[in-house]
Amino acid sequence: MVHVLVARIRAALAAHIRRHYQQDVAIVTEKPPRIEMGEAATPVCFELSKQIAQEIASQLPPIEGVDRVEIAGGGYVNFYFSRAALLAASLLQAETQATSFAPDAPKCIVEHTNINPNKAAHIGHLRNAVLGDTFVRLLRRSGQRVEVQNYIDNTGVQVADVVIGFLHIAKKTPAEVRVLVSQPRFDYYCWDLYASVTHFFEEDKTRLSLRGEILKSIEQGAGEAAEMANIVAPAIVRCHLRTMERLGIEYDLLPRESEILHLKFWDAAFELLKQRKAVHLAASGKNTGCWVMRMSDSSDAADATGPGETNDDDDAKIIVRSNGTVTYVGKDIAYQLWKFGLLGRDFHYEKFHTYPAGHMLWSTVSTAGDPGAPSFGRAEVVYNVIDARQAYLQNVVTAGLRALGYEEQASRSIHFSYEIVALTPRCAAELGYMLCEEDAKKPYVEVSGRKGLGVKADDLLDRLEAAARAEVDERHPDTPDMERAAIAHSIAIGALRYFLLKFTRTATIAFDFRDALSFEGETGPYCQYAVVRARNIFRKLRDEQSEFNIASLETVDATSAAALFASSDGDAFWELAFLAASLDTQIDAAVAAHEPAFVAKYAFQLAQAFNLFYHHHHILTESDLAKKKFLLQLSRLVEGQLVSALELLGIESPDKM
Repeated sequence: MVHVLVARIRAALAAHIRRHYQQDVAIVTEKPPRIEMGEAATPVCFELSKQIAQEIASQLPPIEGVDRVEIAGGGYVNFYFSRAALLAASLLQAETQATSFAPDAPKCIVEHTNINPNKAAHIGHLRNAVLGDTFVRLLRRSGQRVEVQNYIDNTGVQVADVVIGFLHIAKKTPAEVRVLVSQPRFDYYCWDLYASVTHFFEEDKTRLSLRGEILKSIEQGAGEAAEMANIVAPAIVRCHLRTMERLGIEYDLLPRESEILHLKFWDAAFELLKQRKAVHLAASGKNTGCWVMRMSDSSDAADATGPGETNDDDDAKIIVRSNGTVTYVGKDIAYQLWKFGLLGRDFHYEKFHTYPAGHMLWSTVSTAGDPGAPSFGRAEVVYNVIDARQAYLQNVVTAGLRALGYEEQASRSIHFSYEIVALTPRCAAELGYMLCEEDAKKPYVEVSGRKGLGVKADDLLDRLEAAARAEVDERHPDTPDMERAAIAHSIAIGALRYFLLKFTRTATIAFDFRDALSFEGETGPYCQYAVVRARNIFRKLRDEQSEFNIASLETVDATSAAALFASSDGDAFWELAFLAASLDTQIDAAVAAHEPAFVAKYAFQLAQAFNLFYHHHHILTESDLAKKKFLLQLSRLVEGQLVSALELLGIESPDKM
């Protein structure tokens, strides 16, 4: 509700200044440092004069929801909201809030998770998926139409390496691997096998030639290696989907790299790049025989490279290798063109998975697909959730769009970057990894799939759920087993998702089991418990008064509310109400900055404020009935807004903990 009032203030100021002073001025508002200075302020009059500031304050037409306007400091105009009106409007909005969009509204695509289908997901993958999923929730809450894609690189080096592991280390046939696929945690088997491939290559460097042969076989879709890849990759994808479902993460489409090749997406993109002279065939140097894109004319690439890199080899990015295979970035250029509807081609689609609530996940296919498939792609904006180490490659993709003349689409290709998740040395030691003395002294140890170093996502979730279940069992021994399991699951997922979201995207996370399992301080369970406390108030009230109807709290008595806001506790009441009403403002800021951490921080601050309020006021034993209802209304507003904030973070709010 707060952002609605701020929007009214900005609109009123802009109209007033235009009408009286014939000026168009950008209206900036900010929150004053202290509550007694109002709820919103603007320094716009610094650009005009103190005299004009006084005129504006005295002549500005009434603004709905604003009680008064005053001048402060050398030109600030401070706005004081109607406290009772804001409480009433916020309660009503919290009960009815919903977002919708027209079916033909502009679409944005968010691509996230994108785990190579060659082994189990690890903690680093979870940061990508949780960030992407939360941003999707924020975009949808802000009224945008979003399509969620999870790109499957089923023809890449990582899949080729695990195929090498099956064929040359495990000595398995495709028929034997089909049997393995049906066994529990096939992705764990592949985790260990993939790590062993690193040692396989280290023992004999000539074996690296196998990778090129296997890659070519997989890309062409022919031979035993391709058959093996077609068994392994889909099976691992299903393992990943099960892992992500535990976190409440769903997708709309799985675009597969194999279709980019088999449906000639890359061929079409390659022809465009050659026609526009965006790529050229290197005739000398280390890139001889490769098709490369020169990056010197791209400001994006210049930002990503660095000073002194003027050699043609250094200034070029390989798009097609000398053996004819396409690099990841080449295929990604074709994929990005398709996302914007610029390629003139489309995939075929088939149903891949149905989520418990009925939502359908589709996959691309090369053969004739389902004629009833939805329309995918053709986005206005594309967000690629990929870690910061891939910034250069993302810049190459953007440079490719610009080289083809698609400047607007290049500007709407957004790299939603984030830093890595590493392990604390203590965590690595707990997992049984042997660290050298130098690594043991570092603040964190990087995860390495090739070395098998990392926390498997399902192992982490299992440990979190076990720890949460122990707490729940101790506190609620008489609660039915299935209910205790559901509560433990909610707490575990809340702990993990909040841990991954409370850090800004530019921060490296050093994961530690003790920190993640802590239910005190700035954690998901702390926020969840504030909801439980609020709900306990209403539960106890219903137990005491069978006729109590929570819907009665939606009606605010303006006179008594105004009196209570003006009492000795009034500013404290108001700060809680104002904070609770500020959720949409935080959502707007999070979407604009591409920073879900803003909403995580907001949820924690609201939970903190409510806990302080809860300890200071004995709501159920309050003898003044008007004040009791007012305190209940504040509690109801906080509960609704905190539940909404946690839902945006992908965190459930259990009824008991």
